Amino acid sequence: MQNKARVIIALAVLVSLISFVKFSHCQSSGWATPDQYIHACYSDIPALYGERGLSKGDWAYSNGADSVEYPVVTGAVMWALAKITPGGDGATNNYFNINIFFLTLLFILSALLVFKMRPEFSYLFPLAPAAIASLYINWDLWAIISMLAAIYWFDRKKLDLSAIALGLSIATKFMPVFLLVPIALIFLRRNQLRAALQYFAVTALTFAAINLPVYLTTPEGWLRFYQLNLARDSDWGSLWYAMSSLGVNMPNTDYLVILLLLAGFSAIALYVLELRYVPSLAALSFIVMATVMCVSKVYSPQYVLWLTPLAVIALIDKRDLHVFWIWQGAELIYHIAIWQHLASVTGATFGLPLFGYAIITVARIAATIYLIVALVRRGLAGGSQSPLSHKSLREFLFESANAYP
Repeated sequence: MQNKARVIIALAVLVSLISFVKFSHCQSSGWATPDQYIHACYSDIPALYGERGLSKGDWAYSNGADSVEYPVVTGAVMWALAKITPGGDGATNNYFNINIFFLTLLFILSALLVFKMRPEFSYLFPLAPAAIASLYINWDLWAIISMLAAIYWFDRKKLDLSAIALGLSIATKFMPVFLLVPIALIFLRRNQLRAALQYFAVTALTFAAINLPVYLTTPEGWLRFYQLNLARDSDWGSLWYAMSSLGVNMPNTDYLVILLLLAGFSAIALYVLELRYVPSLAALSFIVMATVMCVSKVYSPQYVLWLTPLAVIALIDKRDLHVFWIWQGAELIYHIAIWQHLASVTGATFGLPLFGYAIITVARIAATIYLIVALVRRGLAGGSQSPLSHKSLREFLFESANAYP
């Protein structure tokens, strides 16, 4: 087992170096536009270093409408690493290099967590091409590591540690808040109402403890992330942006997103209740997060970093490996497509037209749904899960109804 862990570490280090080579062109060219799109090496890290006052030493949330557009932990990381960045002409590149040093460590630790949860398929995470290509776009790995820790501890019944890790992850990128859906369903299947309430309380208290000091001292900057996400229109990578680009305009997109999310969560609930065993959080997390990303109003290129480890730990049978690689292929094609399209709209002499970009976006979403369906079918077939409970949906509802006369 130790030798296999060393292999995973070696793979993670190797692909981190490969990803660094990919981004190094932009470092040498000064992160110029449209060059950074043409060479697919754009990163938010150098872009926001100057635009959000970090290069001047400003606190991440002290600039009102110009504060960082991320939750508190990410903003604190951005600010803290800016404080230790050497200044001068190379300050932007110094800031990028300091950040990717920590992102590399987080990637290695994430790979080890995936190894501990799904050793037989763990090699897929460091070898996933779309994840490698997206490694240094943003600060997402700071939230991904705590999300994976929350899943790891939850499935090992260390619920308080899991809840703290999840609260930390939500305070870092907020997206892991949707993991509360499968967590609630698992508690429901176990008939553990008190444990569920305690878990949610610890998660909420952790989130509040991290956020309250920032909210109370710089409320306008703290609110900026939430205001932007509530008010944003359909954006790059989303189904809605693709459909409008193809001439299919849908009114009331916000309501459609909510309706599709509710429909997706309802389907997931029926799936969980129909299983003849209590599924692990590792088995459900990809299905939930991928569903959210399929219907959300934006899909940033680095979001594949969230989905890839979740897809690996959700795999049950090696017969589904081809579906994983089809999905990764679609994500990699999309990774190239988004940058080439942005190149075309920022003055490049060549690039990908809007129609082609929209078609590739739809194909990426279709590949994601294909992987979701494959995992659901394997779960319903029994997979290789250890049966913790042998109740079908009808049996479960019957027992629940009789439990409360």
